[in-house]
Amino acid sequence: MNGVPILLATSNPHKVNEVSAILGPLGYQVLGLDSLDRVPPEPVEDADTFEGNARLKAIGYARETGRRCLADDSGLEVDALGGQPGVHSARWAGVSGTRDQRDAANNAKLLDAMKDVLDRDRTARFVCCMCLADPDGSIVAESRGTFDGVIARAPRGAHGFGYDPLLVLPEGVTSAELAPAEKNRRSHRSEATRAIVKRIP
Repeated sequence: MNGVPILLATSNPHKVNEVSAILGPLGYQVLGLDSLDRVPPEPVEDADTFEGNARLKAIGYARETGRRCLADDSGLEVDALGGQPGVHSARWAGVSGTRDQRDAANNAKLLDAMKDVLDRDRTARFVCCMCLADPDGSIVAESRGTFDGVIARAPRGAHGFGYDPLLVLPEGVTSAELAPAEKNRRSHRSEATRAIVKRIP
């Protein structure tokens, strides 16, 4: 595929495909970390915001590889919990193991934390922040996307991962009950990708 190359700071083929579906038709070639001969060490994500962690990854990988790099940081913000789990979404329950094991522990912790919260106060959203950086460390563009809903009282749906079974969308289905293609079309990552395209000089 021809086009302007952008390194996406992930080895997840689903993320690469999702971003490629948006950027490819616009003339960009999206490559994952697995396309590199040597994958640099992952930058330490110690910022306290999604925006900060996306910047750390984009700048770190861009400098290490000498390529323009697009990175994202994403997670769940729950209003009744003061924005938690936020940047700690992936390992909020502090459990190691497989992704499925971590997801199950995180979901159980969320349900327990929300058990006494009224329906009207269960608002939440998935957030994705993106940053595009050049090899000299300069930030080219940034964006933010959200996917809003409320926290369910029990998990529903077989698609997706993470907190998808617990975020109920305005039409009454959870993110995990959406077909993958529909979720990708509407997701926080899709919104952030479409927004950052408009900001690339």
